[in-house]
This record gives sequence, C-alpha cells and structure tokens, in this order.
Amino acid sequence: MSLFTRVGIIARLDKPQVLETVKKLMEYLQDKNLVPVLETELATMMPGVKIDSSPLKELGDHCDLAIVVGGDGSFLGAARAICSYDIPVLGINRGTLGFLTDISPHQLKEELDPIFRGEFHEEKRFMIQAKVKRQNQARGEGIALNDLVLHPGKSARMIQFDLFIDDQFVMNQKSDGLIVATPTGSTAYALSAGGPIMLPTLDAIVLVPMHPHTLSNRPIVINGNAKIRIVVCESNLTYPSVSCDGQLNITAAPGDEIHITKKEGGIRLIHPMNHDFYDVCRDKLGWQSSYKS
Repeated sequence: MSLFTRVGIIARLDKPQVLETVKKLMEYLQDKNLVPVLETELATMMPGVKIDSSPLKELGDHCDLAIVVGGDGSFLGAARAICSYDIPVLGINRGTLGFLTDISPHQLKEELDPIFRGEFHEEKRFMIQAKVKRQNQARGEGIALNDLVLHPGKSARMIQFDLFIDDQFVMNQKSDGLIVATPTGSTAYALSAGGPIMLPTLDAIVLVPMHPHTLSNRPIVINGNAKIRIVVCESNLTYPSVSCDGQLNITAAPGDEIHITKKEGGIRLIHPMNHDFYDVCRDKLGWQSSYKS
C-alpha cells in the first residue's frame, strides 16, 4: 500500500516537454490506482481528459502529496502557494539547474517506485516572511522559500538603509540592495552575489549586500529565529522593491520599515533515498570530482 492516495500535480506550462512528462506521470499514478489531482490551469491544457482538478491555493485540501513538474522557479511558486498545508512536495526536474527538483523525467518509474513504497528521505525547509510598514501601518507582505531581496526596482540608483537585527543597530549601508536568504536560497541569488553555501539543515539566515559602496560590508550569517528590520532612509530618491523568490514584488518608499522573520511552519521536501547535498553541488555547480569510494 502506498503512503499516498491522492497526488496533486503542479507544472509550468511554457515548454511542450513539460506536458509530456505530466501525461506520463498521470499514467504512472493511475496504473498504481492512485488519484491524480491537476492544478486548475494545468487541467485546461488537457481538454477531454476527465480528471480531478483544484485551484493551486486549495490543492492541499484535495491531496496528500504534491508533485511539481518544472524547474526550481516552478517549485518555489508551488511552495509559497501550498505552504499552509502539511503535505510533502516532490520535484520532477524540467528546468535548467534543479537544486529542488530531484527526479529525472527520463527515469520516472525507476525513481518514483521506491518513493511510493515509502522509501524516501524527508526534510523540513523553513521559509521567511517580509512585512512592509509605513508609519507603523502594513503596506504589503510576502513569503519566500529562497530569498527576500531589497533592490532599487527599475531605477539604477543605489539604496541607503539602516539594518537592525533583534532590535540592535548593525549598520547603515549604501548599496544596490540586500539579499536575505534561507539555507535553501543560499545556492541561488545569494551565491551569485558572493554569499556562502549553507547546508539545508542549518537554522540560519544569510544577509548578502549587493555591490555595497563600502567594500568592508560582507555577508553575515545570523540565527534563523532572528528578527530583521530594514529602514529605508528618507534621503532615498527612489522607491525600492522587496522581491519574494524573484517572483513577487512589494514596493517600499523612503521611510518605510521592512520586517523579516522566519515563517511559522515550512515545506516538507521528499528526496530519493540516495539524495546527497554535496553530490547535488558537484553536479549543479561543476565541482571537480576525482575521489573514488
């Protein structure tokens, strides 16, 4: 007996091979007497097919496992949408990098069979949330699995802001912005900006300055439960943005405060039993590998 009976399917729709993989996945699940539940928009791409469907934000009400077909971007969007449900998420890689999507579309049956037998590794990844306040009134909020990024938006100007951690003043910084990343996001935008790679099991957050005017401003790793407050200085001539996983933007104004904390709950990720974070880094980041075990 499988641990799962109803499986939600979420997919990006911009590549024809994604739809091919979705169809193979549906056939695989039905052969195992499991019920596929398609995200509503995805279901519209399959006219004439009678199958259960649900809006993305309600998918967790109708399934006990979610499978994302796509790349890390698709996975991040799905994670933000269903994080309020306590269901595990699995990724089939149809993107380019694939730090979060483990399963190969070319070995679907071979890699999924053990998982549906209960042979998998599960881990919890925490998320972070941002609330933008103006004169102590909420102006916008968002959540992220990878990172929250303060950036100039469409302007090419630098941003000046004050940074506080647990209500202690840290620094005044003038830069292109600041990346606040989880361990999951440490291999994404934060890595490109010079931040450290953090093991996914760490309870920590990294703050990475983006092209700081003062070269002594370096990445800082802090406790995962720390409360971060960023005050956009009144002297700024631009309205900066706070992006959530690079997919959702909240506009801030000079004088606004951005409060960032760990989000309650998180995402349950499922990996194959042979999943190895260092092996993923060697593969995705091109690290040399000459050791023979």
